[in-house]
Amino acid sequence: MSDRPTAEPAPELPRHGVTTGFLARRLGVSPTTLRSWDRRYGLGPAVRAEGRQRRWSPDDVAMLQEMCRLTAAGVPPAEAARAALERARGKAAEGTVVPPGARPGDVDTAALPAPPLRAPRGHHPASALPLGDVRQECRGLARAAVRLDAVAVQEQLSAVVRDHGLVVAWEEVMVPTLRAVGRKWESSGDRYVEVEHLLSWHISTTLRHAHLSAPRPAGEAAPVLLACLPDEHHTLPLEALGAALAERHVPVLMLGGAVPAEALDGAVRRVAPAAVALWAQSRSTVGLPLAQHIAAARWGIRGARRHSPVLLCGPGWGRRTPEELLRPSGLRDAVTTLVPLSAATRP
Repeated sequence: MSDRPTAEPAPELPRHGVTTGFLARRLGVSPTTLRSWDRRYGLGPAVRAEGRQRRWSPDDVAMLQEMCRLTAAGVPPAEAARAALERARGKAAEGTVVPPGARPGDVDTAALPAPPLRAPRGHHPASALPLGDVRQECRGLARAAVRLDAVAVQEQLSAVVRDHGLVVAWEEVMVPTLRAVGRKWESSGDRYVEVEHLLSWHISTTLRHAHLSAPRPAGEAAPVLLACLPDEHHTLPLEALGAALAERHVPVLMLGGAVPAEALDGAVRRVAPAAVALWAQSRSTVGLPLAQHIAAARWGIRGARRHSPVLLCGPGWGRRTPEELLRPSGLRDAVTTLVPLSAATRP
């Protein structure tokens, strides 16, 4: 038997034009956003009945769906609104949107997209996130995440990795968006927690897919071992490093988060990795004695004994580190350091 809960039947939808609140929930935006689009860009109901609550026709719904699609792809709102209006006018001219004899208020609510999650109270547009000067793909990803549009989030993450590679995708799109959501979360109480969870899950999914789908490296090079310190649970940066190395045909052994010291020492001695990357997000999780112990470990026959270089990755280590330990400045620097270390172990 399946453990999945039985889905509750969807509530009966109205047969005629939908209200602003209903449409906002279905599209995953706030009613304030719809009113703002109407006021700023003219994306309002084509027919407005006096003395009644505004109703949105099939033409209006299609126009707003196009607006949401374009903004989720990173198109600036003003440009997206112009494109959505032009498309709506073109369809109206062709007579393909509203069938002959249909009343302006009629709408087929089955055509409305079901939201992945209920729109949160106090919902805000992505422009409320402190993004700063970022790539267009970053803004599109933020808009999709704030709307809790899981499909758009995954599509955009996959596209940016495909088009720009793991390093650019991580440093210029994923990290800025995660930081912006984190800052908004910290300043807004418990709001935006669901946005951060959604975004983190899909980023992790994208990184693991890129790692696992990369071609297997040729030859018998020793792997690069990736691990978090015993008290560290932040694995996303290590997942990004693993995917970026796999993209460059470097074998990777990922141990993940919170690896006990004994287990880490045992894995290093069993595998004899080309290098070891240890991640620490904060000073409270740093373990410098453990890193020095791993770096000092030697194995092999006498006269040809070797060791694994150790990279201290993450902001927790600080800037001052022992000379025998490598300290990359970021993902790009870590990849540049590790690729030749791996190649040197190929027979």
